[in-house]
Amino acid sequence: MSVVVCGEAMLLMLAEPGIPLERATVFRRSLAGAESNVAAGLARLGHDVRWLGRVGADPAGRAVLSMLRAENVDTRHAVIDPGAPTGLLVRDSHPSRAIDVQYYRSGTAASRLRPDELTPEMVSGAKVVHITGITPMLSDSAHLATLRLLELAGQAGALVSIDPNIRYKLGEPAAWRERVAPLLARADVVLAGEDELELLHVDPATLPGLTVVKHRDKSATCAGLRQKAFSVPVTDPAGAGDGFAAGFLSGMLHGESYEVCLREAAAVAALVVQCAADTDGLPDRPGLDRALAAFTGHTETVHR
Repeated sequence: MSVVVCGEAMLLMLAEPGIPLERATVFRRSLAGAESNVAAGLARLGHDVRWLGRVGADPAGRAVLSMLRAENVDTRHAVIDPGAPTGLLVRDSHPSRAIDVQYYRSGTAASRLRPDELTPEMVSGAKVVHITGITPMLSDSAHLATLRLLELAGQAGALVSIDPNIRYKLGEPAAWRERVAPLLARADVVLAGEDELELLHVDPATLPGLTVVKHRDKSATCAGLRQKAFSVPVTDPAGAGDGFAAGFLSGMLHGESYEVCLREAAAVAALVVQCAADTDGLPDRPGLDRALAAFTGHTETVHR
């Protein structure tokens, strides 16, 4: 595997675009979860990706695994828990007002992730291990499992990539600072929002690895370089950060310069926000190349 991701995969029930959640009567089923979004994004860009995590022995769990496999993501090590449900995310979709997101993740299979479930075999040969701050915030055992995964990544010689991906419904700022802030110091690549670093009380200059900062103006910086966001019509902003992570890590895996990595990350994010569901806009490699050519003015915007 080129990349191993570990974390929560959920079933997404997405309300019809533009309808408030409490008024929606039509929902579309899709995949949700920060790590699974990144896995799907990297797989579409041609990388071998493995997902580690837990789902319930229920229709939602079977659907989640089926959708991951349809993206050519390796799920052979997924744990199917007969005693806990698969997580559910229900949200609406609006281009220009706040999105209402409801999580049903308490006591789910994902929250029961344990360190003894992670073995060296699962990360053997991986070039990158990617996690987010969501997993250690799910439960004490999931926190310990995250620490175990970092140990295994170090033993395997894999780069560790971390996106804090702060979700306030999972805990107060103090809890995020206690559990997630120390993890950033163990990462080779940190992909974080400017506001997230402020909340975690982390100065990016003190981190030992590469820090990619996503700013409030939607630009991103790393290693003294800045990439502006591409101007596109926004259908739904959810999933943009995961798309950005997939684009940046893909560039790194191809040995591209940080300038190219930032540009590809911004392009993937721009494609994601033009679609409603988290994974709909994730491009394959030819699609990303065409989008970059269009964004930079080197070709027509219509692919004939």
